[in-house]
Amino acid sequence: MVDFYYLPGSAPCRSVLLTAKSLDIELNKKLLNLQAGEHLNPGFLKIVNQRLYFDMGTLYKSFADYYYPQIFAKQPADPELYKKIETAFDFLNTFLEGNKYVAGDKLTVADLAILSTVSTFDGAGFDISKYPNVAKWYETAKKLPGWEENWEGVLEFKKFFD
Repeated sequence: MVDFYYLPGSAPCRSVLLTAKSLDIELNKKLLNLQAGEHLNPGFLKIVNQRLYFDMGTLYKSFADYYYPQIFAKQPADPELYKKIETAFDFLNTFLEGNKYVAGDKLTVADLAILSTVSTFDGAGFDISKYPNVAKWYETAKKLPGWEENWEGVLEFKKFFD
């Protein structure tokens, strides 16, 4: 069962409900009271959403900022942008300190999103081993269902580097 914090009137939340029903996934629905600020309390802010935003706005962004100009515009590598990748991996390494997964002790959708990003870095030749917590998590995450298809996608993307 998956915890699902939601508002019944929210279209994005309803799309998750529809998807879960279609896939026969049982949700533990937890109603959020936005007027009471429940979405802003420290406990709520610590869960999955933050890690998803981290992936989108920091980790994957650092990949795109550094590698895309090289791949698609044939520009030289920018060492300052590479430092942002290292900073993002330092953050991820810290998130994983004492945790099995990126948002705590349970697998969440954030792990899946970050797995696809980290595996893309791996395909690009980035040295993940310099970040021991990330490397340990990554080895565990490679055993998740769907890993093979994810890696096939990485190998497709890797062709841009050749």
